Amino acid sequence: MNRTKKTFRSCVSAAALAALSVPALLLPVAAPAASPADARQLDQAVEALRAISTMKADFVQTDRSGGTVRGTLTLKRPGRIRFQYEKSANMLIVSDGKALTLIDYDVRQVQRWPISNSPLGALLDPKRDVAKYGKVLATGNPNVISIEVRDRSHPEYGVITLIFTRKPSAPGGLELSYWVALDSQNKRTTISLSNQRYGVPVTDNDFRWTDPRPRNRR
Repeated sequence: MNRTKKTFRSCVSAAALAALSVPALLLPVAAPAASPADARQLDQAVEALRAISTMKADFVQTDRSGGTVRGTLTLKRPGRIRFQYEKSANMLIVSDGKALTLIDYDVRQVQRWPISNSPLGALLDPKRDVAKYGKVLATGNPNVISIEVRDRSHPEYGVITLIFTRKPSAPGGLELSYWVALDSQNKRTTISLSNQRYGVPVTDNDFRWTDPRPRNRR
């Protein structure tokens, strides 16, 4: 397996894959009560996420060893996202609003797991309130907000840290700049965004995919 493929696979955290066997309806345990200042920042982050109707952006994915792979992200709330990786990866991640699906065209394999059990649930699941189970991390920069989101009763789900930068033209005045996903084995994956475009045309066809498995077409 080449380095690009290994880098891509790191995006699918062990935490998310392990959660396939865990019921998706479990609710996260609330985080400790935040200070008034932190609570305001949490509210701002939640409002910024919910203010995004559609978004397209370029991304760079980096694994813990420094390997990178690039691609294009398409987002439509609630619940839909597409990671279109560069051609050399020959793989794809798509969410239809209920589950994330990884399609590996090289080995003709398809894997699915519930959004609610994935670190990406903080971005995609409209039923989850980041403010109830996230906490603000100090950044030392008033223009940067860092929110750590985790289900304390299920550490196997992993942790995602969302980094927002203040930008008046972004929905809610905050722009999601990058996030860091950490699984239960401390494998770290960073997704850095650039060239974010909001309110762009996005259709249901953007979240369709071709099933590579024989005689089983989507």
